[in-house]
Amino acid sequence: MESKFRYKAWANQELLELIRQINREEHPEQWTMAVRLLNHTHVVDKIFIAHLKGEDHPYTATNTPETPTLAELNAKIQSTDQWLINYAVEFDRLQDNRVISFTFTDCDRGSMSVSEILDHLIIHGTYHRGNIGMLLTACGIPRPGDTFTRFLHS
Repeated sequence: MESKFRYKAWANQELLELIRQINREEHPEQWTMAVRLLNHTHVVDKIFIAHLKGEDHPYTATNTPETPTLAELNAKIQSTDQWLINYAVEFDRLQDNRVISFTFTDCDRGSMSVSEILDHLIIHGTYHRGNIGMLLTACGIPRPGDTFTRFLHS
């Protein structure tokens, strides 16, 4: 699991660099959507980290009302990604597969094993990085080559 979260952190940093290349004056909607999508993945990471820790979280939705700056988002993502890498190291060592019950932000009840939560965070982030890749293409910026195989061989 650790290598998957190292990949996630690597892909997030590559994507942040590409988002910085969007000309905000020529493509304001795409820039905002790219940042909001990446912020959404960060918020979902934070929600599920709280579930893993058995703590409450402050979120009432899967995104924040405000759009953060790229610098703010970058710092938050780096911190969260490092927490997830550290957690994945312990997961790999302990194979903790307890089931965690929680409430989604839409008030539905849910439960997932630790393994399912970790898989969800990897898959969810990958899905939205793909969305952002399409926005980059619309701005004339090549999509990131953020495949897992490229990460493993870099």
